[in-house]
Amino acid sequence: MTDKHPATRPANPRFSSGPCAKIPHYNLEMLADAALGRSHRAAVGKDKLKAAIETTRDILGVPADYKIGIVPASDTGAVEMALWSMLGARKATMLAWESFGAGWVTDVVKQLKIDAEVKTADYGQIVDFADVDFNTDVVFTWNGTTSGVRVPNGDKIPADREGLTICDATSAAFAQDLPWDKLDVTTFSWQKVMGGEGAHGMLILSPRAVERLESYTPAWPLPKIFRMTKGGKLNEGIFRGETINTPSMLAVEDYLVALDWGKKIGGLPALMKRADTNAKVIWDFCDEHDWIDNLAEDPATRSNTSVCLKFTDDRIKDTAVFAKAVAKKLADYNAAYDIGAYRDAPAGLRIWCGATVEAADLEKLTLWLKWAFEACIAEQE
Repeated sequence: MTDKHPATRPANPRFSSGPCAKIPHYNLEMLADAALGRSHRAAVGKDKLKAAIETTRDILGVPADYKIGIVPASDTGAVEMALWSMLGARKATMLAWESFGAGWVTDVVKQLKIDAEVKTADYGQIVDFADVDFNTDVVFTWNGTTSGVRVPNGDKIPADREGLTICDATSAAFAQDLPWDKLDVTTFSWQKVMGGEGAHGMLILSPRAVERLESYTPAWPLPKIFRMTKGGKLNEGIFRGETINTPSMLAVEDYLVALDWGKKIGGLPALMKRADTNAKVIWDFCDEHDWIDNLAEDPATRSNTSVCLKFTDDRIKDTAVFAKAVAKKLADYNAAYDIGAYRDAPAGLRIWCGATVEAADLEKLTLWLKWAFEACIAEQE
């Protein structure tokens, strides 16, 4: 194998799809104001939690009458809270085109045993929303973190729908324009586009979702961390920062720092532009080389955050082995960390292009990708 690798490496080779790269120029001194050793129920803790909620609302443009809560167990916890608390009132429709969406299908069909229609699409494709009955409760991911496809817009979601839309938006929030009038429940986690720390989820409820919570009681028992009502009414405290369980005030501070950075660079438009610019670096690279391609088949549905790639060269003997070899070589040379495809996804690469990543680092990465590909081709022959 030749050692004539590119002369310069990405300044930050962290291209993991979660936890994701920290904000540019990040350092631990930014967390000096964290309310460590203080109760999250004390004034200082409550103020910081409320600030996290309201700054999120400000940047994302969440309507004033929508509720935003910080909940346990990352995006997974937020989705599970919605599924267990709201589904069962009417038939459900489950949409899945990647592993996390498939996981929600398992929960609803096999665990909750709800009457549900399941619509799926292969990796790289997406379900046609024109064929979905939105008079049912519809559960879907907005951005397929493991498949690199996203819902292009909310145009096919009717305003006069009778069912709820429950949207896992964890790798879309802060990088894509979410149509709040079409979303009744929206979830995400801090560790994606904003590069925050893990374990905390965000749950955003429309007035229609609140009405469901206050008018419907599921047939099954709800664990304490899923309960959002008291005496048949919404527990408003959850949506003021009075969390169900104890949050990490260090993680909260980290999220606040990221939010402050997002506001300073220009808010949501700037964050979206950074992700778009980053993704285009990889898309252009694919267009220029015939041995690699975007897993997303339709350019309109390509994700600008979790960009998933497939190898297309006929010389590759075993795609799974080859893809792992390329990812390992890049990691061994400190050129890119954690860019292998998700374990349930087709063999290939997955490169995070969210707003905390620098386009200059992605430009350097493409040089290393070409080098690693050629080196691995040589090694297998």
